[in-house]
Formats: sequence, C-alpha cells, structure tokens
Amino acid sequence: MAAHTNVILSRDVRNLGHIGEVVRVRPGYARNYLFPKFLALPALGAAGKQLEHQKKLIEHRRQKLKVASEGLATTLAETQITLTAKSGEQGKLFGSIGTRDIEKGLIEAGYDISHRDIKLEQPIKTLGLHSVEIRLEADVKGAVNVVVVPEVVVEEQPKPAAIGEDEPKSEAE
Repeated sequence: MAAHTNVILSRDVRNLGHIGEVVRVRPGYARNYLFPKFLALPALGAAGKQLEHQKKLIEHRRQKLKVASEGLATTLAETQITLTAKSGEQGKLFGSIGTRDIEKGLIEAGYDISHRDIKLEQPIKTLGLHSVEIRLEADVKGAVNVVVVPEVVVEEQPKPAAIGEDEPKSEAE
C-alpha cells in the first residue's frame, strides 16, 4: 500500500491546509476522515486536466462560501446575545463565560457555529458588553456582541399553611 496519497482540500482543515491546496496525507486519514466528511477530493494521478478541473470546482465552491460567510458576518455584527451568570458586588463573575456558553447562546439565536470557531483570548469574567471574534468559512472573520448580565435570584416566599394542616404529619400515622 502507498505510504502517502495526494488529496485536494475542499474545505479548510486545521493543521493541514487551506481550501484548494494539494496535500500529502496517509491513505487511512484520507479514506476514513477526509473523504467521508467531504473535506477533500482525491487527486487522481497526474492527469493535469482533471486536476485543474477539480481545482476550478473547489475555487468556485470557495467563492460561494466566502459570499455566504460575509453575509453571515454582517448579520452576526448586528446580533447581540445576552447571557446570565452569578456575580458579586463589583460586577465580577463567580466563574467565567467560555466559548461553549457563547456557542449555546448562538444556537438559541439560530446560528450554527461551533465553539472551536469562537476566539476568546481569555474567558469573560466581568459583567457588561463584550465583542467576541468568530472565524467563519473561507478566511472570513466576524464578531458578535455578548452582554453578560447578573443572574436574578428569586427568593421563595414561605407558603401559608392550609386550614387543618397545622401540624406536620408523621410517618407513623
């Protein structure tokens, strides 16, 4: 079996390459991961016409993804997500808001964005408005506004006892 095989990336793959590049990978990685997820196409032999045709198809797909990602970036820039968290007196959070929390807020708002694409230098630890960078397809970056508000704790009022229930019942009765 061949030690390496050439594939053309049809999407950006982290730690491997960008869309349209021809890269050498192990056959199992290509067969079991890249091909089933439609991340790459086989670079079949040195047939120049077919290779050029595949590159043109991928470049066309890249342009479509870029246009769609730019549209998504503009809608994300107008979006504001509100997250609640427990906080202290000075506006510091007990704990922090991370990428997974922001991902849940985006999913609730109707956006399908993975936590891996949300870029936070450090977790959010204060109340207020924060701008968070999001990496979209085809090297397009967007931002979303995240508002962190304090969690409101509602104290339960003691219920008045019903008539005839002055004493708690014991299990022996």
